[in-house]
Amino acid sequence: MEEFKKLGLSDNTVKALEKKGYTTPTTIQARVIPLLLEGKKDVVGQSQTGTGKTASFALPILERIKENSKTVQAIILTPTRELAMQVAGEIISLKGDKKVFVLPIYGGSPIDPQIKQLKQGVDIVVGTPGRVIDLQKRGVLKLNNIQYAVLDEADEMLNMGFVDDIKEILENSPKEKSMLLFSATMPTPILKIAKEYMKEHEIIEIEKSQITTNTIQQIYYDISAKDRIEGIRRIIDYYVDFYGIIFCNTKSSVDMVTQKLVSMDYSAASLHGDITQSQREKILQQFRNKQINILVATDVAARGIDVNDLSHVINFSLPQSPESYVHRIGRTGRAGKTGISITLVIPSESRKLSLLEKVNNCKLEKHKLPSAKEVIAHKEEQVKTLIQNIINDDSSKSEKYNLMAKELLEEHSPMKIVSALLKYNFKHDLDTIRYKDIAEPAPSRGGSSRSGNSGGFRRDRRDGGDRRGFSSRSDRPRGDRRSEGRSNFRSNDRERRTSDDKPGFKPRGDRPQRSDRPSKSNDRPQRSSPDRRVNQRNDRTPRSESRGPRFEKSKNNSNRESGRSQSRDRKPNNKGANRPPQRDSSSKKSFSKKRTR
Repeated sequence: MEEFKKLGLSDNTVKALEKKGYTTPTTIQARVIPLLLEGKKDVVGQSQTGTGKTASFALPILERIKENSKTVQAIILTPTRELAMQVAGEIISLKGDKKVFVLPIYGGSPIDPQIKQLKQGVDIVVGTPGRVIDLQKRGVLKLNNIQYAVLDEADEMLNMGFVDDIKEILENSPKEKSMLLFSATMPTPILKIAKEYMKEHEIIEIEKSQITTNTIQQIYYDISAKDRIEGIRRIIDYYVDFYGIIFCNTKSSVDMVTQKLVSMDYSAASLHGDITQSQREKILQQFRNKQINILVATDVAARGIDVNDLSHVINFSLPQSPESYVHRIGRTGRAGKTGISITLVIPSESRKLSLLEKVNNCKLEKHKLPSAKEVIAHKEEQVKTLIQNIINDDSSKSEKYNLMAKELLEEHSPMKIVSALLKYNFKHDLDTIRYKDIAEPAPSRGGSSRSGNSGGFRRDRRDGGDRRGFSSRSDRPRGDRRSEGRSNFRSNDRERRTSDDKPGFKPRGDRPQRSDRPSKSNDRPQRSSPDRRVNQRNDRTPRSESRGPRFEKSKNNSNRESGRSQSRDRKPNNKGANRPPQRDSSSKKSFSKKRTR
């Protein structure tokens, strides 16, 4: 605890840290806490999830704000309600005996209790941007006197589309305040916010090599999209003590994966934006207590899950942005423990994987999915270990079981007894029939390779998960899709037919300019008729220029109706069968428009 005292923290705070089991500050804590205690106004901190960054800004704030002020002195913005509750709970546990009231505010819960508590007086507010703005507009949440404004998980708020909300909140707060921004990654929009709302800020940056820590083994499997569920099944069975999160990009994928796993008798639950708050809290409690050992979640819903001993993280599909990958794998390998991050890569995502590695300065190891026989062999070893542990356990020695064993040994051989017990307990688990065949994944249609430069993360709002994100519609360049698709249905040695090959085609360059083209008046030159109309019978009635080409005069010009009826009743011979019916001059105008369109 001496190291915490050297940072300048009070005895009350050090006592609270000791009660929580903290002994030494983390890297981000050791660098940020002294700056804020010295009165440094603005700080930008980059740190991985689970490195203690909450304490790095919470401890100095608790040290410097007044007790029982009954006015909001600090506002902390988080992307999700889960994270808001987690941060608020962490601050409460760190305040010790100090009389400071902390309130989490977030959507998805009744607003009236939050309004009531704000009216009674709150020192620190931890909330999501949407609910904060709502309470501001109601005139209940006033930020006139805040000393600190903190953006926690700023990159996630950016991905979720909260940038405008954040700006609105900051613009309605005093300019003379300390601005703290914390993020696992530092994309350009985050740096722009820092530049716009911070003056002389200190940047505390952890190298990317430290973000993708050595405590996490990062591997990936090449697999077809249709075989991903079977792949997950083999992974879970291969690692007997599997306890982790499976990340999906969409709500529908979360529901599908969860349903498949539950149907195969795995203890799994789903977590996404459509889950109610009460259901969410119940699921998280079951997950923390290991009543559920598999949690299937979207990136947004997983924010705020505070579990330190997860063994695995599985990416059912590559995340919507390279930065989100850091948040995902940061769920395992915490508190000095090791973890495994597994990514399932379908053929069309190979380029995205290369970009992910480049952006995050990491390298994923390519492994081959274990075969059904390998999974069974591994499980057999686990069964042997389990039986050995039971034998070594003194509590397993009981006269009742010894008597039963003696009676069985009198009638059967030890081999037969042990074999029968193993078959009874592990028949289903050790049967290769439970596993389906997995074919080698076909190469991407676009010919993508991990060394390619095109393809990657694109904005796509089709997924039903997060409100905003980056995902790939296709790995093929957009301009090549049509040509590649058509080539599959054409003979390779067949030349493409262009418009120049069409009969009667007149290139655009040979056409008359617009000024040279015929006018719409009736004295325009007649168009050349097709061959089948040139060879008309000789006794055809001469055409009238005033009535347009290819039409005969009406026999009775004084009576339009009679002329029209006569032209309708006229029966052309075989040679003129294809001619259109006669019309009188009243139809000339509309026909002329149609002809010259």
